Amino acid sequence: MAIRNIVQFGEDILKKECRPVEKFDHKLRQLLDDMQDTLYEANGAGLAAPQVGVLRQICVIDVGDGLVEFINPEILSVEGEQTGAEGCLSLPNEWGMVTRPQKVTVRAQNRKGKWFKTTAEDLFARCICHEVDHLHGTVFTDKASRMLTPEEIEQLQKEQQ
Repeated sequence: MAIRNIVQFGEDILKKECRPVEKFDHKLRQLLDDMQDTLYEANGAGLAAPQVGVLRQICVIDVGDGLVEFINPEILSVEGEQTGAEGCLSLPNEWGMVTRPQKVTVRAQNRKGKWFKTTAEDLFARCICHEVDHLHGTVFTDKASRMLTPEEIEQLQKEQQ
């Protein structure tokens, strides 16, 4: 396992469409383990493969209930709406107001290639949408209604402590 460098906003790879994963082998398992280590080292909630320089449909998410790995994820349905502050490990210290679904149902594969379906709400739903967007070359600033000021970010950080 290793900590990988996180690609920063402005790099072309963040705007590219990712290819599906077809081989569920040791190389994939190593990438997933590295992404987990990188996510936790960066203190993030989610990380997509293009953020570590890999154009594959893979993301990992942990919103406090344990890590979930999504390979070849597909959002099947969405319900409701939530608007809130959103950030990204590829855009440090940048936050914007983004509207996302309140609830999503997603189908994906695990590291062994087995398909599963899960329904997520609130922050978990927001993170799934954010990371799946990365797999299609979209970053949160593309969807933000406005970016937050440094003062608003400071206030947000105080509230989260």
